[in-house]
Amino acid sequence: MSTTRNRLFLSDNTAGAPPEVVAAVAAAAGEQSAPYGSDRFTDSLRGRLAAVFEREVAVFPVSTGTIANSLGLAALVPPWGSVLCHPESHINLDECGAPEAFTGGAKLVGVPGADCRVDPGALREAVRRGAGDAHSVQPSALSLSQATEVGTAYSAAQVRELAGIAKEAGLAVHVDGARFANAVAHLGASPAELTWKAGVDVLSFGATKNGTMTADAIVCFDGAAAEQLAFRVKRAGQLASKMRFHSAQLDAYLADDLWLRLARRSNGTAARLAGGFKAAGIELLAEPQANILFATLPDRVRDGLLAAGFAFHHDRWAPGVARFVTSFAHTDDDIDELIATVERA
Repeated sequence: MSTTRNRLFLSDNTAGAPPEVVAAVAAAAGEQSAPYGSDRFTDSLRGRLAAVFEREVAVFPVSTGTIANSLGLAALVPPWGSVLCHPESHINLDECGAPEAFTGGAKLVGVPGADCRVDPGALREAVRRGAGDAHSVQPSALSLSQATEVGTAYSAAQVRELAGIAKEAGLAVHVDGARFANAVAHLGASPAELTWKAGVDVLSFGATKNGTMTADAIVCFDGAAAEQLAFRVKRAGQLASKMRFHSAQLDAYLADDLWLRLARRSNGTAARLAGGFKAAGIELLAEPQANILFATLPDRVRDGLLAAGFAFHHDRWAPGVARFVTSFAHTDDDIDELIATVERA
């Protein structure tokens, strides 16, 4: 068996960076530049994002998706407010209370729905719960994950519907876009249609899972929130003095639609894996829409994959359930080797 195959399916952040991003960082390292975002890379990034979203936007390069979510929500939610989100959302389960910390204590309130998508009926109930009651946290923002934690995507119509419910009740709308590129690539909708045209105020624009080294961004469509973010970013230690290194990564990531080409590649390998699993008689929990695949594995298949050196999360969500996440670095040969190991097991 080849030792050069990529057997890491734990998450898409196991991948490195494409040559275009590496070259951009090298270019930034080879020149002198003004600090704190007053550089040509950051200027170029602002222009690229304005083109992507079909309007001027406020852009704040940051180092992680967690800080992008936390600061973005902090600009929308008071300490006595609540963030309505799916119970399985990343901000609720995987960010160690960072959103609560940076909002000054705002409460995260779970709103259920199938396939990790917030249900409109449940949201209508949630926006009314405690509103105006001094004894309760006040519903202040809706946060959606795009794509979701199980790899499903919200269509533009679904975002509009949910954002409309939120806005009618006076709530702001945030999107955790850790895998925003994968959702755009799957849906074929424009980034504008999936965000501000549908009522989104702040987007955490994820990139590290899809090609950058150390850079994500907060993209703000709301002027008042943008004014706050300028200070919140600095206060949180995220106003990098050598911001050009963040911006160079993101600038290269967006150039020539690299971000979408990488996302299509990871989506495609997930679809290939899904097809191989089904042909081998492995039950899928759902058809993948992005680059995340959940499957029910017999113990012998799970053990066979682990013995062969494949890494993936298993038995975390339910006994026998495994999660596989593909990245732009996976090849068809990597997928075919995994499928062949399943068939042998």
